[in-house]
Amino acid sequence: MTASDHQDTSADKVDPNGVDPGEVNPSPLDPHPSVTSPLDLASEPDSSVPPRPPMHPTMVGDAINVARGFCMGAADTVPGVSGGTVALILGHYERLVTAISRVDRDAIGLVTSGRFRQAFDHVDGRFLAAIGMGVGTGIVTLAGVMHWLLDHHMPETFAVFFGLIIASVLIVGKTITRWSVSSVVALAFGVGVAIMIGRLSPTDGGDSLVYLFGSAAIAICAMILPGISGAFILLLLGVYHPITGMVKDFAKGNVDTQAFLSLTVFACGCLFGLLAFSRLLHWMLDHHKNLSMAGLIGLMLGSVEKLWPLQIPTPETASLKMKERVMQTIHPSDWEGNLWSLLALAIVSAVAILVLERIAGAATEAAENGIAG
Repeated sequence: MTASDHQDTSADKVDPNGVDPGEVNPSPLDPHPSVTSPLDLASEPDSSVPPRPPMHPTMVGDAINVARGFCMGAADTVPGVSGGTVALILGHYERLVTAISRVDRDAIGLVTSGRFRQAFDHVDGRFLAAIGMGVGTGIVTLAGVMHWLLDHHMPETFAVFFGLIIASVLIVGKTITRWSVSSVVALAFGVGVAIMIGRLSPTDGGDSLVYLFGSAAIAICAMILPGISGAFILLLLGVYHPITGMVKDFAKGNVDTQAFLSLTVFACGCLFGLLAFSRLLHWMLDHHKNLSMAGLIGLMLGSVEKLWPLQIPTPETASLKMKERVMQTIHPSDWEGNLWSLLALAIVSAVAILVLERIAGAATEAAENGIAG
């Protein structure tokens, strides 16, 4: 039998359901693509296929994604909690990383050729737009509230987030299908990295544009990792104050050429770091999911040290902003406040997130059964 005979034979094979095997993976530009599970897409090595949600996007779905972004923005204002932590808790972390990693040469090619709709769909633009809107709204509306809580009720605020993170670790841990020695090592490594970063002391930084570019790239990577605050990384690298100062001046219209150049370089560094790291993270989640999730859980666990409720700022740094304070841990026997109230807040927040996860799981299962029926 010749090679052409083989090709003719395979071409004649048709799925019992009437699906041509050659059309299982349609072109990303197909106006009527087949509905594909996000899990199937995550395991597909062909990066040219854009991610698709399991159902057609709806206004309700957009509202949910805006709410998710809102929670991410609010979390970014709390030391020790990052937007990546909240994304992992709320279940849209992998989709977020995948969507960001889709900003690639294919997307650029679609834009330059004028196919803006296809480019928008390629990067899951509707999802990213909803998340971005929520993040911006959360930061603007809740930053003042969170700062007030941290200034006047810091132990209580930390107790709530402490319980939330601990319960969330149990939820996210369910995504690991099999624990191995390498997964345990990745978990321990993540814990160690988060604790080490949290204990570092800020540096004076540098004045060069190259240093600013590198700092931005590193900080933006931290922002999409759970348990690590991007703002804290900027503070450690010594560029937090210069950048925030330039941003405030820019908002007031007081920007000179050097400041504009510095902000542009900083933005380029953020874009470079975000696109490069998201592709690496997407590859890790795609090819080594158990290992990657174990490391991410480790980062979450390590971050709870900074959220330990029994700590106060040192006298020298008590008057500084929250991100600039140096905290010291207090032994329970020396704590002057009410320990039982802190314990109750931690337990209530942990139970609340576990109950919400059960409710969300039941609602998702009911929706899937309704669609299947």
